Amino acid sequence: MNAHPLRTSVIGSYPFPGWLEFSSAHLGEFGTADIAEMQDDAVAVAVHDQAAAGLDVITDGEQTRFDFNLSFYGYLEGIELESASPRRFGPPAHDQRGRHAVTGELAAPRGLGAVEEFKRLQRIAAVTTGGDGAPTLKASVPGPYTLSGRLLPNSRYPDRWSLTQALLPIVRRELEELVNAGCREISVDEPSMSCYAFREDPRRFVDIFNRTVEPVVGRTRLCTHLCFGNFKGHAVGYRRIAPMFPAFLDFHCDEMHVEMASREFAEIELIADIAKKFDVAVGIVDVKSYYIESVEDIVERVKLCLRHAPAERLVFAPDCGLSQTARWAAKQKLAHMVEGVKRVRQELPGS
Repeated sequence: MNAHPLRTSVIGSYPFPGWLEFSSAHLGEFGTADIAEMQDDAVAVAVHDQAAAGLDVITDGEQTRFDFNLSFYGYLEGIELESASPRRFGPPAHDQRGRHAVTGELAAPRGLGAVEEFKRLQRIAAVTTGGDGAPTLKASVPGPYTLSGRLLPNSRYPDRWSLTQALLPIVRRELEELVNAGCREISVDEPSMSCYAFREDPRRFVDIFNRTVEPVVGRTRLCTHLCFGNFKGHAVGYRRIAPMFPAFLDFHCDEMHVEMASREFAEIELIADIAKKFDVAVGIVDVKSYYIESVEDIVERVKLCLRHAPAERLVFAPDCGLSQTARWAAKQKLAHMVEGVKRVRQELPGS
């Protein structure tokens, strides 16, 4: 159970600074030392913005990744990376991201890069946010089912399930290495599970998730992020959480995040069931909208959640990662979210 009532957190990603977007398009002009310095600087920016907002939990903003999961394929052996988007024109959507051909046995002898990211976050946060009251540092790793979605089945791995089984020990090993590196909070992000629970057996998803996290259960705070997609601000899944339950209540985790704000808090009553098993992280900031939620909006939303779940079980976060939101908006959304939660927390008995 969460020892800090009405905790404030983020999912993982944070907007890239404009200079990083520009530099990433011209990497050939930089040396390796320049790139390393740029990565440190970008993480320092993300840490600063999150700490300035007053969050209880922060990440590295996934500043060294390409999207929340796409850069992980660069660590995989046994695949041929898709070199071009399959659709370049028309409205933005998920089908503009290619799928990678599998050419051999899937392996990641160098890991997936998350441990290196976390060590960089530790080093930079120690300088930026050190001292009493420093925020908790969280790492995020996409789960094997979500990772399998960008791979093309072949004769060796004939379907998505077999690809998932091959990726599962790779992700599991990454989680173990993160814990060994001192990571005390990890989010295993499985948005594909929430997107497709309506058409697949949700119990199969539970089995995959639990086998993935098995070695680190009880050794770190385990979170999972369940949303309906946010590529260029667009959802991809059937946007109902009911199909996930009651099966997903058997996940082996400490905190389960659900997207609520962009869905106008539909099915909010279901957080009561989640809160009986885990801490429930509620998305109360809509990352798909440029409406900046006011502090009063946040207060109202927090009080709505308190009608269904106790304060010691509630965590508040944006609906999804903030990488698809402009930085000026993300900063205001986080600041208002933290201030609104703080106001309600001060009203709690014993505060």
